Amino acid sequence: METGKERREQAYRDYVKKKTPVHSLPANMAKAFLTGGVICTVGEFILNYSEKMGLGKEAGAAWCCILLIFASALLTGLNLYGRIARWGGAGALVPITGFANSVAAPAIEYKKEGQVMGIGCKIFTIAGPVILYGIFTSSLLGFVYWAALETGVIG
Repeated sequence: METGKERREQAYRDYVKKKTPVHSLPANMAKAFLTGGVICTVGEFILNYSEKMGLGKEAGAAWCCILLIFASALLTGLNLYGRIARWGGAGALVPITGFANSVAAPAIEYKKEGQVMGIGCKIFTIAGPVILYGIFTSSLLGFVYWAALETGVIG
């Protein structure tokens, strides 16, 4: 015989099952591929256009980064990038546009708390760990590379 506690637990499990969204891995992968592909296509267009206008590869790459970051920050400010990221998943979050969004979103959200305690303290809440681990990993790998060169393992 079921007790009241067991009925409540079963009702809760049923509720959670009903509310939990069902995701299709192939559909999510296709959406991420399309979203990332569109972002990369825009980047390639910027690179090709800048080369056609006479800029070198490095200057074109710099302008590509600047324009993609600006577009991402603008779309974040207009509350559109979140919708794109919800639909496209990792396809919108992995490129440089996703990193720009992770910096711009907290800046916009915490602006009301002031320049120092709001924006200054919260701007890197999402991007900070990425920067930290990126610098740490690159330093560690740089040391390993240097040690391998010095010991004659490579080069």
